[in-house]
Amino acid sequence: MNQRDTLPLSRDAGDDPMVAAADAKAAEPQPARAPAAPTPASSRRAMGQSHIHESARAQVAGAAHYIDDLPEVKGTLYAAPILSTVAHGRLNGVDASAALALPGVRGVVLSADVPGDKLLAAFAHDEPVFAIDTVQHIGQVIGLVVAESVMQARRAVRAVQLDITPLPAVLSVHEALKAESYVLPPVFVRRGNAATGLAQSEHRLQGAFEVGGQEHFYLEGQIAYALPLEQKQWWIYSSTQHPGEVQHWVAHALGIDNHAVRVECRRMGGGFGGKETQAGHLAVWAAVAAHKFGRAVKLRLDRDEDFMVTGKRHPFAYEYDVGFDGTGRITGLKLQMAANCGFSADLSGPVADRAVFHSDNAYYLGDVEIASYRCKTNTQSHTAFRGFGGPQGVIVIEAILGDIARTLGLDAQDVRLRNLYGKDATEGRNVTHYQMTVEDNILHALMPQLERDANYRERQAAIAAWNAKSPVLKRGMAITPVKFGISFTATLFNQAGALVHVYTDGSVQVNHGGTEMGQGLHTKVAQIVADELGLPLHRVLVTASDTSKVPNASATAASSGTDLNGRAAQFAARNVRDNLASFVAGLDGCGAGAVQFKCGAEGGQVISPKKVRAFDDVVKEAYANRIQLWSDGFYRTPKIHYDKATLTGRPFYYFSYGAACSEVVIDTLTGESRVVAVDILHDVGHSINPAIDIGQIEGGFVQGMGWLTTEQLVWTDKGHLATHAPSTYKIPATGDVPRHFKVELWPEANREDNVGGSKAVGEPPFMLAISVYEALRNAVAAGRGGVEATAPVVLMAPATAENVLRALGRMGD
Repeated sequence: MNQRDTLPLSRDAGDDPMVAAADAKAAEPQPARAPAAPTPASSRRAMGQSHIHESARAQVAGAAHYIDDLPEVKGTLYAAPILSTVAHGRLNGVDASAALALPGVRGVVLSADVPGDKLLAAFAHDEPVFAIDTVQHIGQVIGLVVAESVMQARRAVRAVQLDITPLPAVLSVHEALKAESYVLPPVFVRRGNAATGLAQSEHRLQGAFEVGGQEHFYLEGQIAYALPLEQKQWWIYSSTQHPGEVQHWVAHALGIDNHAVRVECRRMGGGFGGKETQAGHLAVWAAVAAHKFGRAVKLRLDRDEDFMVTGKRHPFAYEYDVGFDGTGRITGLKLQMAANCGFSADLSGPVADRAVFHSDNAYYLGDVEIASYRCKTNTQSHTAFRGFGGPQGVIVIEAILGDIARTLGLDAQDVRLRNLYGKDATEGRNVTHYQMTVEDNILHALMPQLERDANYRERQAAIAAWNAKSPVLKRGMAITPVKFGISFTATLFNQAGALVHVYTDGSVQVNHGGTEMGQGLHTKVAQIVADELGLPLHRVLVTASDTSKVPNASATAASSGTDLNGRAAQFAARNVRDNLASFVAGLDGCGAGAVQFKCGAEGGQVISPKKVRAFDDVVKEAYANRIQLWSDGFYRTPKIHYDKATLTGRPFYYFSYGAACSEVVIDTLTGESRVVAVDILHDVGHSINPAIDIGQIEGGFVQGMGWLTTEQLVWTDKGHLATHAPSTYKIPATGDVPRHFKVELWPEANREDNVGGSKAVGEPPFMLAISVYEALRNAVAAGRGGVEATAPVVLMAPATAENVLRALGRMGD
């Protein structure tokens, strides 16, 4: 049952006006949402307008194809995974005789059937394609059963007998730390002298807490379809954020060159980071099976299998020692972060690195020492998830500041403002602990603006009055900011390519290295190309991501999809435009710079000082004169550099900023909670598509809210993931979204030279949900009352009812 329906708001309040006021606020009409500036009809630009998603109509009509919708070639076989039932053990043998006797079963695929390297081509080279002689977690794929139908394969898997001798398993970060069990060596970052800063501090606090992982729960599960072609070539359909990596992994496993493998992805039904590396597993497994049987093979995990096989957001455990003055400004910090990485490295190194980078969030840390441990446990290998370690870094500094404010009896908003990075270099507080200068800090203006817009001070006073009269229900509110670095921390990935083809009828086709997972990347790229060529948006079509068109593309991740691929497509379109401009300039005897491309009331126009021509007519004439009507474009992010050994440099091109004000209510008897109201002011630069950007902000916030409130992953003492289905793992539902949910866009353009003056929007809003966590801790403090109201609040995340009761001191461990 939904918490909104069960939380008894009137239990101890009667007709209290605070309840009525809160309900009235939730029910009031939503303010207008940062509309795009009106565009003159004479220019009709595509960028800056809220165009619908390029696949929206097809998706509503059920005509948008995902991999499981594609027509299957004759003779396609279907695979189902054989999963380990032991968290750690010696694999002695696999008895598939009973499975092979079942109708339709064609055979099994094991490690011995891998024709190439039996280890995946991951950067750490520490994960087998299929388990070889040991198993490392419950749910590890030991092999496949291949059959003539999906259900035949799944039924046959149940008949496979595994001979596994159990070995001791490490199932928590605490056990891993004690055993020094790591997937990668620990990393230490220091600035100044933390020990001296702490010793000289006016006040000091120590604390420890944990945040859980998170299941990606994409609507379309992991899937791959491998088709063997002639002459040892392959066509792989993969639901992946990184087709280039899938290509490399498949080629590596089959022992062939990359050029023999073509990977295609038209769209994913969600990714959230879970299909950055781990989509490659499915593609390799399907390809190895197809290689063995010489037939096309499809492999789709059902929801339970997806939970058991794939990695999650990394759970983190923290210990800290912080010093601060009487105003709440931090004067020294020692921080330990231990990431539960699972059984292999996967992307844990860069995830943990980004957690280190973002452990400052928006605040200057002068004397600081950070220890980052990448712990190896016998669970699924945890992987990328929206924010990529950033949320796990941001939440710890926000929790520290919240407890500092509580200890000093100050409003946390004032403490946060007190600790912000300086506005510019003159203040001497604008260099991060990894030696990057913060040049574009807008939070000194943005946070007070949100405070005013949300009536923060007045509502805080009303909440205090409410809590004084309400013995059971307690409210809390908090404003938290985000400063999120945009770029891949691995500098080499900050590059992109694109192709733009103009056909003789004036229509345009675009292909780029990014992938569409519902976030609107293809829509934005089409808008950028349309404006570059002066065309209506409907004249531009973006096609499926395809390694045979744009090679070596980076993953669509790190919130950089539009920054990289949009700019590459813009450059490709600009090359074609320049070709056409030079052609028209030759016809009219003017300079090419005098030729303009604009979208008018009747479509694309090419305007010279002498004549206005239809774009379509210019294209036809240019073709007749053998002018090139297609081009490639390439972009590499400028200014960035990063020393991986010291974790110093400028890993990010710029920062995206934002802040959220969240109000919550908790029931101190049951531990139930709900979010009452949310106000967000977020920085996307000059938005390319305001509707898509606001959708990303809303979706990111709600997903972050789920991570911190209801989405609890529970492993048993045997290492079995108990929460492996929607019945036990609870993502937010529509009823969990607050009725008052206001999103506004900060109006300033990106100060760096980014495409359209825009900023990335995919990941930064996720961290705005930390305001919900801080509001819950404030409500818990109010619920404890007395001296306890000013003591640090240890609230394990997610803040389930049980964890809220524990934080209140009303439930034993």
